[in-house]
Amino acid sequence: MSDKIMGTGTAVFGIRDFSLYLASRFLWGMGQHVQTIAIAWTIYEITRDPLTLGLIGLATFIPAVPLSLIAGPVADRYDRRSIIIACSIIMALSSLCAIAMMSFGIIHQARIWPLYVVVFIFGACRSFSGPAGQAFVMSLIPSEQFTTAASWNNTINQSATIIGPSLGGLLFPLGSIVPFTVAFLMLSASALFATLITARMAKSNKPSINLKMLLAGYAFIGRAPVILGAITLDLAAVLFAGATALLPIFARDIFESGPWGLGLLRSMPSVGSLCAAVLLAYLPLRWHIGRTMFLSVAAYGLATICFGLSNNIFIGMVCLAILGAADMISLTIRQTLIQVETPDDMRGRVSAVHSILTGTSNHLGDFESGMLAHFIGAVPTVILGGSIAVAASIVWSRLFPPLAQRQKF
Repeated sequence: MSDKIMGTGTAVFGIRDFSLYLASRFLWGMGQHVQTIAIAWTIYEITRDPLTLGLIGLATFIPAVPLSLIAGPVADRYDRRSIIIACSIIMALSSLCAIAMMSFGIIHQARIWPLYVVVFIFGACRSFSGPAGQAFVMSLIPSEQFTTAASWNNTINQSATIIGPSLGGLLFPLGSIVPFTVAFLMLSASALFATLITARMAKSNKPSINLKMLLAGYAFIGRAPVILGAITLDLAAVLFAGATALLPIFARDIFESGPWGLGLLRSMPSVGSLCAAVLLAYLPLRWHIGRTMFLSVAAYGLATICFGLSNNIFIGMVCLAILGAADMISLTIRQTLIQVETPDDMRGRVSAVHSILTGTSNHLGDFESGMLAHFIGAVPTVILGGSIAVAASIVWSRLFPPLAQRQKF
């Protein structure tokens, strides 16, 4: 890729639709993270069982499996802006339902399943909104600014992931329904900003939906060893090395902090991610792409191990920040490879496959972590997961030499 295509700086903010898109996605991310932290703390406070935390990840993952087959084709056939708006509205309404359930005392020791329904709805909406958003953002900017836009998009997303959990933790002491109310308002505002975007999908880019189209994203990735290696490496790492689901346990039982501590811990990976994303926006990766990706995954695993061994919240926060920075480097490389090497009329389908194999694998990893912690404890689970991530970076470098030897985008 040429230096021109790599692009740097803030020129992309001069594009009105792109700026509106970032505002919408920031509020969307804030809303879902505020509500996620509130649900996790509420469930663990009621049950004190790691398995119930893992079930949050499972409830998010389950709808993504069947919907991944149609989410990509839908994003390639129908207006991506409309999909984003619809998903934001549905998520806002589910937050409103959570407010009602919390207000009328429906949620208690013997009845926490309605919160899993809310999580399920969020997972279903993310299955559609994720591919539509990833494909939509690249249609708002010229190709020479793809990498810069991806970095700023990640920066905005990570900013929401930093502020959202922290805000949720701070709001919770004000009342159990306060975080859900704030989430409802933010998701509603996200939908409003998206309606102001003027860009529309060209009518010529609407292929008919059939079995071949449904499976086209998987077939394309199967023929692209570089993309296949990048996606499956992330899948292996996050499936076993995810500590996010267990953070309520670390905050309450190991570090002995309240919901504010949980909010800080949930935010720290994104603090590291944000620092790395801003750095990459101004100093984009140009050489040794493959080697850098494998090293970042190994660093992710090592930071996870160190977090599991920590007994101080501040040391744990530093470990999580390093973990987040390493993950952002890997994510930026993976997303850029996918966007640059995938034709525009297939980006929705390929992005959908990317979402199910990486994005939703985080939630399946949460379930795995919760279930394993139920039997062997939270600390051994986190250490084991980090060790598997380090091992995966070594094994994948041997399995996918084209990716390991990749020099430039």
